[in-house]
Amino acid sequence: MHVYGVREVTAYLRELFETDPILNDVWIAGEVSNVNRPASGHVYFTLKDGDAQMRAVFFGRRYGPGTATAKEIEHGRAVVAHGKISLYEQRGDLQLYVDFVQPEGVGALQMEFERLKAKLQEDGLFDETRKRRLVRFPRRIGVVTSATGAVFHDICHVLSRRWPLAEIVLAPTPVQGPDAPAGIIGGIEQLNRRSQVDAIIVARGGGSLEEMQAFNNEAVARAIFASAAPVISAVGHETDWTIADYVADRRAPTPSAAAELVAPDRIEMSVHLGIAAGTIDSIVERQLAVSRDSVAHCVRTIERSAPRIDALRQRLDDVMRRSLSAVERRHRDVTQAVGGCVWRLRALDPFATLERGYAIVQREASVVTSVSAAHPGDAIRVRLTDGAFGAHVDGGSVQRRKLKRRVPDAQAPLFSMPEERA
Repeated sequence: MHVYGVREVTAYLRELFETDPILNDVWIAGEVSNVNRPASGHVYFTLKDGDAQMRAVFFGRRYGPGTATAKEIEHGRAVVAHGKISLYEQRGDLQLYVDFVQPEGVGALQMEFERLKAKLQEDGLFDETRKRRLVRFPRRIGVVTSATGAVFHDICHVLSRRWPLAEIVLAPTPVQGPDAPAGIIGGIEQLNRRSQVDAIIVARGGGSLEEMQAFNNEAVARAIFASAAPVISAVGHETDWTIADYVADRRAPTPSAAAELVAPDRIEMSVHLGIAAGTIDSIVERQLAVSRDSVAHCVRTIERSAPRIDALRQRLDDVMRRSLSAVERRHRDVTQAVGGCVWRLRALDPFATLERGYAIVQREASVVTSVSAAHPGDAIRVRLTDGAFGAHVDGGSVQRRKLKRRVPDAQAPLFSMPEERA
């Protein structure tokens, strides 16, 4: 025989309760009593019905004491509470963990609608700050609806009239019945995954609350929330609201209104474009006029500030004329000076003396100026005016005689004679 501990038994019972699908999603009707609202914000109370009662707790950390559902928990009030049944191990109490409370007398579908709405709102699916803007000029629009109903025809008709540039991609699905939620979810995912649409319209015609239950489904709501493309909900008539309307980025009262919402009107766009074109033309003309005036002003300023070209040309001609005259005069003076130097140099040229019959005698490249410098047998070179020839000193014919001539003191030869005259 095995003996269990208390904790083992209570843990086992809690696990049984939490794995039971019925006890994890249960609605219980009863009268509220023993309400306790501690500072923590939780609400502890008892639901009783005849001789039976059950402890219940409504946690304020999720819903808060100020929510509409929490306010329904008042002593003596008949309510219908939704939640799960589990075991509180510390005291061994069986209790209902409440997540939604509705006054008794409301229909079951409406209660489920309000419960899911409160839950998704708390999860942030209705947050306006996360909702996205629609593309102003969509190129591809996805539609999730029935392929056989009038809804898709109405949407196509409106879009072809307003914005025929857009391509319409249909993801056909049932819009009511047990297969509708899975079909709607699959259509949204398919359009996001394959079609690269700019917006998705989830639509169906009007109907009763029962017929529109597919759009009050939590999985459908989360699929709309997770869509990469903005979603427009157009379910039922203007007075019909579904969970999909709250989650979607935009809500349209009818499918036709959704088509008008997702795309602009081409006629209206044409009018706007015409106005814009006229405005641009006016702006351009005004700017051109301003630019012409500015250019004309600049031209006048340049003309006033420009130098007198004719006067400068005449002045330049005068300068050129005076410059040429000065150059010619200078050239003439230099030519005359060079000519005088040439004549003076010619007067000093020893070769000019040779033209008068004189000769220059050289020995070993030095000029023989005295007979004493020449010895019998020396090789000498005699230069005349028209050339030179070699000779030897004949000793018998060399005569040395002293001549008297006046030579200036410290006077050196003026020229060193080259071998030949050119």
